[in-house]
Amino acid sequence: MITLSNADAALKEYYLEAISHQLDKGISPFFSAVEKSAQYVYGKNARCALIGGDLNRVVTGDEDGSLPDAAGNNYYDVALPLKNIYGSVAITDKAVRASQDSSGAFVNLLNAEMEGLVADAKANFSRMLFGDGNGTIAYITKANSATSFTLNTVKSWFKGLAVDIAAADASEAEVEDLTISAVDLATNTITFSSSVPGYADLVGYPVVVKGAYGKEITGLAAIFDGATLYGHTKASEDFFNPYVKAVTASSLSADDITGAIEDIEERGGRAAMMICAHSVRGKIASLFADSRLAGGTAVEGGYTGVYVNGVPVYADRFCPSDRIYILDPADFVLAQLCDWEWMEDDGGRILTRVSGKAAYTATLVKYAELICKKPYAQGMIQLG
Repeated sequence: MITLSNADAALKEYYLEAISHQLDKGISPFFSAVEKSAQYVYGKNARCALIGGDLNRVVTGDEDGSLPDAAGNNYYDVALPLKNIYGSVAITDKAVRASQDSSGAFVNLLNAEMEGLVADAKANFSRMLFGDGNGTIAYITKANSATSFTLNTVKSWFKGLAVDIAAADASEAEVEDLTISAVDLATNTITFSSSVPGYADLVGYPVVVKGAYGKEITGLAAIFDGATLYGHTKASEDFFNPYVKAVTASSLSADDITGAIEDIEERGGRAAMMICAHSVRGKIASLFADSRLAGGTAVEGGYTGVYVNGVPVYADRFCPSDRIYILDPADFVLAQLCDWEWMEDDGGRILTRVSGKAAYTATLVKYAELICKKPYAQGMIQLG
């Protein structure tokens, strides 16, 4: 007979390991290659000493001359609060009772819930990897009406998304709880299901995932956008200033891409992976049609990609279509307090009663933050 205790045991002993594996290896090629470790966690913060190189550490000298002065690393201490990442499943009491006498029916019920949870977790984690930590999806470039806005970029997955419009100075949400009801990819226009007050004054404001502002992991946009990174000014501290090359999208050439790879390597970086939108990968593939490896080769997680001068090019639906990232995943670490785990109540139960409802819920948690250990060694081609 199926009981809540049996269900708890299944979630803990069977499903947790399978979910953790899928979320560690199945989100994206970039995330699969990133180090994941608890050694960078101190209390509630992710903390990492970033090391800036010093060419004076190894020098030559005379046989009978004085030894060189000792030189140490240049350290930059980065401390960021761990982000709280939750995923939940819900099962009604009616569904539990209906499958009490059939283990197969209950397994099917749990499988369906787990599949939905994994799919949502993969999508949201992948989206956050390209974000700025604030849930920003785009910026308003034109207010067409109280419900229609043109953005600097749109994606098909925007439709149905619950969002806020954040203040221009990023201090608070300007307009909350909006739903994107339609997306026009040809004109970069979105339509909200309800009117937006003061819509004419919102040009330049960011559209962000509902309630996410300042609560998401610090993704790639935080590294390449803005004047500061981890509290350091990019303009005056080269270590925190990544490589950015502006190219007109219509004139993107093979030389632009190979030149960017070479520039990054000149800076001391390593071009280990390129990530872009699907349409951009198609253009890159055509530019290198005579030299790329047909079909590419597999990497960890089962992903494949086309190659440019030995560098794999992967497409991700959450990558902005105006960017080509050139990265080295070895320079990143996901500092995590723990791997994915189920929350338990005081009695050690995972499935707990929802107050005021005939239902039970289980919550998956992860406390983590993404840190780039060598920002200067990462690159991006900005397509204008």
